Amino acid sequence: MQPSLTIATRAARAAGRLILRYFERVDQLQIQAKTRNDFVSEVDRAAEDAIIQELKSKYPNHAFLAEESGPRGRSDFEWIIDPLDGTTNYLHGFPQFSVSIALRVRGRLECGLVYDPLREEMFTAERGGGAQLNDRRIRVANLTGLEGALIGTGFPFRDQRHIDTYLSMFRTILQNTAGIRRPGSAALDLAYVACGRTDGFWELGLAEWDMAAGALLVSEAGGRVSDLAGGDRFFVTGNIIGGNLKVHRALLQALQPHLSEVLSA
Repeated sequence: MQPSLTIATRAARAAGRLILRYFERVDQLQIQAKTRNDFVSEVDRAAEDAIIQELKSKYPNHAFLAEESGPRGRSDFEWIIDPLDGTTNYLHGFPQFSVSIALRVRGRLECGLVYDPLREEMFTAERGGGAQLNDRRIRVANLTGLEGALIGTGFPFRDQRHIDTYLSMFRTILQNTAGIRRPGSAALDLAYVACGRTDGFWELGLAEWDMAAGALLVSEAGGRVSDLAGGDRFFVTGNIIGGNLKVHRALLQALQPHLSEVLSA
């Protein structure tokens, strides 16, 4: 494991300990609404501070793009951080949330992790080095299409301009697969694609910190991620599709008829 991923793993575990410490008493937390249906708690901020402090102790000149504090500094080396992906789940005591950390070097993702502190599952990936779950090599599922596939997704809860289009997409995918799951943490959803627990994933309106580490996990596990047009602009559009090569292609084809609706909105 390269040194930067080792440090990120240490930072994620520190954040995870903090997150779990408050999980049984979330009713005592201070909570604010950032926008409609989008919340932040003191745990989000404390976990983010813990991650950045750990990373800065080793890499003081690196830049940071974090969900709660935004961009900090300028550098060819940029850490992309979601300290608590699935805050709404967390605040309701729903056990599906994660820590997501990725390192981007000169515009290219080099390493990343998604950590589930409840299950003690650490998903890690290094560019060219594959993907692992708790030091065990993982691969995407080997399904050849949508038939029999279990697909993950997430509802566009922040920006609901595309809700009708999304529901049309949902109907299309539901009719052609074994089922759809919406657990509520996009980072974990992509990690589950990487290890074969789900066969594919799509979502609209995500932020970079929601998908940076997960996108690298899927790629390094032998899969593919793209935007809805099949390109690599998912960080720009916020719309992402992931899966093994054949499932990704099938998802892309199934969602293609809805693309113009998303682009024109």
